[in-house]
Amino acid sequence: MSEQHKGTHWLVGLAAFIIIIAGLKAASQIVVPLMLSVFIAIVCAPAMSSLRRRGLPTWLSILLVVFVILIGISSLALLVGASLDEFSNQLPNYKKRFAEEMSNVIAMINNLGLNISYDQVKGYIDPSALMQMVANALRGLGSALTNFILVVMIVIFILFEAVELPKKLSLAVTDASNSIEWFESFINSVNRYLVIKTLVSILTGVLITIWLWVLGVDFPILWGVCAFLLNFVPNIGSIIAAVPAMLLAFVQLGSLSAGLTGAGFLVVNLIVGNMIEPRYMGKGLGLSTLVVFLSLLLWGWVFGPVGMLLSIPLTIIMKLAFEANPKMHWLAIMIDSATDDSKR
Repeated sequence: MSEQHKGTHWLVGLAAFIIIIAGLKAASQIVVPLMLSVFIAIVCAPAMSSLRRRGLPTWLSILLVVFVILIGISSLALLVGASLDEFSNQLPNYKKRFAEEMSNVIAMINNLGLNISYDQVKGYIDPSALMQMVANALRGLGSALTNFILVVMIVIFILFEAVELPKKLSLAVTDASNSIEWFESFINSVNRYLVIKTLVSILTGVLITIWLWVLGVDFPILWGVCAFLLNFVPNIGSIIAAVPAMLLAFVQLGSLSAGLTGAGFLVVNLIVGNMIEPRYMGKGLGLSTLVVFLSLLLWGWVFGPVGMLLSIPLTIIMKLAFEANPKMHWLAIMIDSATDDSKR
């Protein structure tokens, strides 16, 4: 292929990518529920398969799994919704308390010989704005779940379709055995990643909730849910989750509790993220920090808060697909966090 043809090929590919992104953003009201449905269906698929292996009919297996998911998400939504409303009502009081705590900290700093005023600090730090941003992000996720009936219906249809998919592939594809083997390998990898990541994230959220409850920080369930959701974002997710909780602990209980809150996030993420998760997940699913950041920006702009939360699982799935295709394997290497020769 000549250099001119290569350049044209890349330009056409870039133009196609931009058109696809623009189309996804325009259709976000339809695509976001579909993304959530696919995510939930993939997480539910192993449980459904386990029930079917035990002799339960397909329809009953799907019904039981969907019922458990419905109960879990509904209960969590009620708790988080109540916490968000109360949290929004308390924001003016937190802002006042922040001014008092910062005045004490500034007085201590000034005693050391530095001249700092609260007005200077207030221009750079506004805790109410940051906490309101967190609340708005959670509300954005909640608004995506307002189409809850639609999401549940799509999940049910996806699970029914997943049962028949191998048969359809064997009829539709000429080289059925290789195609089915590749497809099953890909789906198993995606299943394994999402199920383990979801369980690890639940463990992180539960531990954070318990720790904040022990410290006496307001709305521990709300911050536990934030830790659960942001655990899907490697490298920077735990930092983002810790900041609003630490600010609230500082405002409510003082600098010592804020430090203990930060220490709790650090210990939980060191144990869960560096010891438990790699043991079960393996080390082959890392993404470079730049790719993580760009994924957050891109999918957050296209789909809003839901896009940010699902951006890394989506990118991991793309990476697994690249690894399974020899022609696209170089892309999997480019977005990987590792640079060892075994990836070649």
